[in-house]
Formats: sequence, structure tokens, C-alpha cells
Amino acid sequence: CMNYILPASYAWGNFSVLAVGIWAIVQRDSLDAIVMFLTGLLLTVLTDIIHISVFYPAHDHLSDRSRFSMGMAIFSLLLKPLACYLVYRMYRERGGE
Repeated sequence: CMNYILPASYAWGNFSVLAVGIWAIVQRDSLDAIVMFLTGLLLTVLTDIIHISVFYPAHDHLSDRSRFSMGMAIFSLLLKPLACYLVYRMYRERGGE
């Protein structure tokens, strides 16, 4: 789906945060895992904005596949604040202050 429009750092950043998120869900008693996941999510919001703004193709070079790929990247970026809120609630449930 990424269609090679966005660089490999976009995929590596998001997949590594996904891996930390899986670790945070599996270890329910670890407060460090959830803090790392929340920090990673907040960092990827910033890097996703930079990646999308720098690597968005010109309008005349936009195929259907690349339009779909960029749309899914933007949709993922729009869902990250909701994910940050839910992860923060998990942090509070686990005893974070």
C-alpha cells in the first residue's frame, strides 16, 4: 500500500512503534512499556507530518495507487491522536501520574 512514495524511514518508524505497542499490551504490569509506546506515538505524529508534507507528489504525477497510499497515510495520521488518548488512559489505569 505504501507504493514507494514515502521513504523507508516512514515504514520503519511506524512499524517499530507498532512493535513497542504490542510489547506494551502483552506486559500489562509494565509502566515503562506504555510510556515508551506513548512517546513513540507522539514522535511518529511529528515525523508523519514531516514525511507527508515533504514527499507528497505533485498533482499531475498522482496515480490512483499513490493517491490511495497517501490517503491511508493521512488517515493513519488522523487516527494517531485518538490512539494517544487511549494509550494515555491505559497509562493512567496502570498507575501512572
